[in-house]
Amino acid sequence: MSKAHLDVVLTDTIGTINPNIYGHFMEHLGACVYEGAWVGEDSPIPNTRGFRNDVIAALKQIKAPVLRWPGGCFADDYHWQDGIGPRESRPRRINIHWGGVVETNEVGTHEFLDFCNLVGAKPYFAGNLGSGTVREMRDWVEYCNYPGDSTLALQRAENGSKEPFGVEFWGVGNENWGCGGNFSPEDYGTEYRRYSTYLRNLGDTKLFLVACGPAQNDLDWTRRFFTKLRKDYWQGTDIHGYAAHYYCGTAGSATEYTVDEWYELLYSASGVEPLIVQQWALMAGFDPAHKIGLIVDEWGTWHKPAPGHNPAFLWQQNTVRDGLVAALSLDIFNRHSDKVVMANIAQTINVLQAMILTEGEKMVLTPTFHVYDLYSDHQGGESVRTLFVTPEIETPKGKLPQVSGSASIKGSTLTLTLVNTNATEVAETSVRLLGGVLKQVVSTTGLSFPDGDIQAHNTFDNPEVVTVASQDLVASSDQFGLVITLPAASVTKLTLEI
Repeated sequence: MSKAHLDVVLTDTIGTINPNIYGHFMEHLGACVYEGAWVGEDSPIPNTRGFRNDVIAALKQIKAPVLRWPGGCFADDYHWQDGIGPRESRPRRINIHWGGVVETNEVGTHEFLDFCNLVGAKPYFAGNLGSGTVREMRDWVEYCNYPGDSTLALQRAENGSKEPFGVEFWGVGNENWGCGGNFSPEDYGTEYRRYSTYLRNLGDTKLFLVACGPAQNDLDWTRRFFTKLRKDYWQGTDIHGYAAHYYCGTAGSATEYTVDEWYELLYSASGVEPLIVQQWALMAGFDPAHKIGLIVDEWGTWHKPAPGHNPAFLWQQNTVRDGLVAALSLDIFNRHSDKVVMANIAQTINVLQAMILTEGEKMVLTPTFHVYDLYSDHQGGESVRTLFVTPEIETPKGKLPQVSGSASIKGSTLTLTLVNTNATEVAETSVRLLGGVLKQVVSTTGLSFPDGDIQAHNTFDNPEVVTVASQDLVASSDQFGLVITLPAASVTKLTLEI
């Protein structure tokens, strides 16, 4: 048995945990949108205006705050006017990025915004800078947000929505260092200036414009982009968010791996923390008042595609190991709530580190979904300082803390989430509260799966191998804190009254 210690400093607040840190990403890729969310009104699968009722209910359960759409790489070859008007008249386009399949455009602006309303999430549109035009993106804003009687607003009304949609979040391109046009940071800086000049608040909704940040922790891209943007510009109001992408994964199977490969992936996942710290510090040199928020609008595990699926569709299973990646990442975002204003895991359904897998009428909730369910109480809470003294696990690339987590307060409720990364050893963890008094342990819940099965995952034939369950882990407690025994390979949430 390993031993760890945690001080929760209740009086040292970091910042409010923006619910959008718990955001999601839906791209027109494989079976994410079509089959995953959209089955059409005539489907025998229970649906509301074409969207699966079981998927809607699941995303409502985890309080999905924001959905990023339509890509991804797809966004920079997507022309929004293809997706409005009568569905039978919409053009059929080739999805050049994801398998060369035909995009029917059945799900366009109106349909996706309807889905967001059904889920209770805000939309985040990724605009087409790569193959589009300034006029095209500017017109999309007008179509969505203008309340008057312009031609585009009247067209929106004819297509079923007299009232403006009020879309707040707009990405000015996506991965423009790669599939979004292969720009240099200087060239993208020029394009960003040009595009954002014409993206206006055409109505009551104040736009939140997001610039394309680096692939992984590329500090050179960030430095060169902000240098090109010019001081008088980036201290203005035309850039509000700066988005990095961070993927981790292995060249091997998503479901068959050794203990060493378990640690390798968890260590790789922890690399999002230096990205946040270093990118934020570099941005401060250009934006000392920190008017620009840091966003991680694509992140998660990327494994070898599953056998039996089109490799271009990026379908992969989701195990306990992926669940721990989600928990480690969300804890990092929580601990840096003063820096991170949004994060969108890739992707919501049937693609990469999905919340949900579907097959015909069947639906499976993954370990990653259950982690989001456990962590949802953090949304909107005040993040407080957590100081860990923990054993470390040696990996080929560096040391991985055995025990880590995050804490947040809402009123008199303290939510504490803890991860034991050790695949085989429990961790007896003492928790001390500084600056407050523990009145009672309200509940202890965590991932539940067969003991020792670090490859555990849910399938369509056996969908409840990994679930969330109440757990009796607290060995002792008093007004100063508690002692909790964290199982090996575990994610645990404590709800405490203080």
